[in-house]
Amino acid sequence: MSDAWVALRRFTQARIALGRVGHAVPTSELLDFQLAHAEARDAVHFPWDIDAFAEQVRSLGEETLILDTPVSSRDEYLRRPDFGRVLTEESRTRLKNANAGGADVALIVTNGLSSTAVERHGIPLLCAILNGYRARQIRIAPVSLIANGRVALSDDIGGAVVARVAVIIVGERPGLSAADSLGIYLTFAPQPGKSDAERNCISNIRSPDGMSYEDAAAKLLYLTGEAMRRGISGVALKDEMAGSKLDIT
Repeated sequence: MSDAWVALRRFTQARIALGRVGHAVPTSELLDFQLAHAEARDAVHFPWDIDAFAEQVRSLGEETLILDTPVSSRDEYLRRPDFGRVLTEESRTRLKNANAGGADVALIVTNGLSSTAVERHGIPLLCAILNGYRARQIRIAPVSLIANGRVALSDDIGGAVVARVAVIIVGERPGLSAADSLGIYLTFAPQPGKSDAERNCISNIRSPDGMSYEDAAAKLLYLTGEAMRRGISGVALKDEMAGSKLDIT
């Protein structure tokens, strides 16, 4: 193909320079599209093995709490986003009794809209984050694991443990270029009612095709430190991190 766009395909996974056969795309591109669509659907509906994930987190030397939202099924999770933003009363009570008071960070993991992302990238990303926090002596509450959570769930959890900062790792909405992307959201002084404008986001974490675990952890470590030092997050906290990486070893 002589199309000048073809040379750009090596720089992106976006669907460009697909070519044409008559009035349609080539069969190979159509099949690739259908495969990507199937992978995106699977990422949403694939069940997350939260118990196995908890065992892996414990092997990293961290306490874990498996908590619940009022969501009763994956279908309900998709229909009722509000259910994914809060804990059940039983989980909130267990969290408050977990002796997590005085933590700097409430660290949370949920499959969100892509269980595939958490299964593939959750543990290596957590390793990088935990190494960074430990090196800076930042105190972490027991890692909260919740299936079917939304970003704002971090407000409920962070407020319950009275953490200075809430950090939630969540499977991002899958697209036709990436079905396994993780996002991180950080909120200073988490409490129910916080707006999305009060959060910082690090997106497209999916090594090797997206942001690396180490770069994401370095960025999170920078934002955590600045949020605690300045008492702000979200649009008020600009990313002024020098260079692309921090030494977290």
